[in-house]
Amino acid sequence: MKKLFLLALILVGFCAATFAQNRKPEWATIKTPNLRCWECKKRLEDYMAREIAQTESGIIKTQINLLSGTTRVQYWPDRVNLNYIQTAFANAGFDADDIKAEPDSYKKLPPACKRVEEGGGPQKGKPCHMQPM
Repeated sequence: MKKLFLLALILVGFCAATFAQNRKPEWATIKTPNLRCWECKKRLEDYMAREIAQTESGIIKTQINLLSGTTRVQYWPDRVNLNYIQTAFANAGFDADDIKAEPDSYKKLPPACKRVEEGGGPQKGKPCHMQPM
C-alpha cells in the first residue's frame, strides 16, 4: 500500500511539473491610436520598462508599430491578463483598445501624441513616426 501511495504521489508531482512547464507566453495586439510618433513610443517604452522592473508583472516585451497605431505585447498569461496591460498603457497616457488614457498622464503628452479629435496627431508635412536627426 505504501508503494502505491508513493507511486501516486510521484505521478501527481510529475503531472504538476509538466503542466507548469507547458505554459507558453502569449502575444496580444492592442490598438493604440494616439501612439503615432517616436516621442510617444519612447515614453511608452520607458514606462513599460519601469512597470516590468518594479512589478515583475509577466510582461515580456512590446513591439510598437507607429504607422498602424498598434502595439504587440508578449506576456505570461498565468501572471498577468490583457486588462492589466491595457490599464498600464492607460496609466502611461495612451488609449488602449476600449480603455481611455488616464487624464493626468494624458495631459502630460506632447501635442503630437494627443487624440486627433482633440487637435493632436501628426502635423501636415511633418511625419512624426521617424525620429528627427
